[in-house]
Amino acid sequence: MKTRKLLMIPGPTPVARSIQDQMGRETVAFGDPAFVKDFKELLEDLKSLLCCSGEVFVVAGTGTMGMEMAIANTTKKGDNILIVSHGFFGDRFIDLCRKKGLNADVISSEWGETVPVEKIREKLREKKYSAITVTHVDTSTGVCAPVADIGRMMKEFPETIYIVDGVCATAGEPENVDAMGIDILFTGSQKAFGVSPGLTMLWASRKAMERRKSLGDIPEFYIDFEKWLPIMKDTGKYFATPAVNLVWALKESVRIIKEEGMENRYERHRKTAAAMQEALEAIGFKILAKEGCRAVTLSNLIYPEGIDDAKFRGLLAEEGIMVAGGLAAYAGKMFRLGHMGNIDKHDMVSVIAAIERALYRAGMPVQLGKGVGIVQQHLMK
Repeated sequence: MKTRKLLMIPGPTPVARSIQDQMGRETVAFGDPAFVKDFKELLEDLKSLLCCSGEVFVVAGTGTMGMEMAIANTTKKGDNILIVSHGFFGDRFIDLCRKKGLNADVISSEWGETVPVEKIREKLREKKYSAITVTHVDTSTGVCAPVADIGRMMKEFPETIYIVDGVCATAGEPENVDAMGIDILFTGSQKAFGVSPGLTMLWASRKAMERRKSLGDIPEFYIDFEKWLPIMKDTGKYFATPAVNLVWALKESVRIIKEEGMENRYERHRKTAAAMQEALEAIGFKILAKEGCRAVTLSNLIYPEGIDDAKFRGLLAEEGIMVAGGLAAYAGKMFRLGHMGNIDKHDMVSVIAAIERALYRAGMPVQLGKGVGIVQQHLMK
């Protein structure tokens, strides 16, 4: 019998059956009154979940589109922008901003660490920046940035737009748009929301919306706030075709989140990460992110000496687990394991057990059941 594979990469994440069912519904016209009502309710719920008194946009596209949408609507050619990078995806802003004609300054951390808030403050004091970007969780490093601390510091720079890339964080790591002083937060449907890829969700503060107005006409078309705002205000209007079935799927995801409660969901992610990371360290892996800045949505695991990356991930696939490889300098030296969204205790135990089996088959001196036992102990607390 063929082994069922668990998708444990840092996104897409496993999709619950009830969410799959919504994607499988018979598609209707985007002007169908029932869909218009569902879309409107979804937008209201998303504002409430992330505590945003501004606007929310749900648009067909990827997280990378969310990055571009954030930059396009808050800056103009020649503006200064500060990029705070904790890895590969923080660096992605560099090329994006330069193509926009922005003057991009970059502060980077060593992989596995975060840029100190004081260092960011010092840089912001050097010149006037139109915006700053921070990746909440960088999937290349598994590092979680202190977005709340940065938000408090940003009160000293009221003219600078604070952009947070929440792609691998939102609905897993604590975020509160208003309380944390975030001007733009964006994410993708395929991460901690547990929906298939295809939607960008973006929250914009009133300050961000005012910035967009001040820019006048911008060269971008599809990602222009001004094109989408009328639809977000009245979901019966048309600009470009919404992803009808994905909107339904996201609505079901939000229903699940509301039923669980955001604070409970954050706590579940924290407990899941603690269990998985302790178990993985116990069976020989080193976590790239330093203690104190480890994300709860994924773990980036450096191999013990003697493990061949391609062979090991192949063995893992045979044992029923799909993981992602390392990036940049860590390609071939580690793998990335997602543990976010709607995974449950059965997934947690199965994943650690499969990793133990793969280690055993790779010839490593692993004590079978050691990691599983640690997870079980955490689950019984």
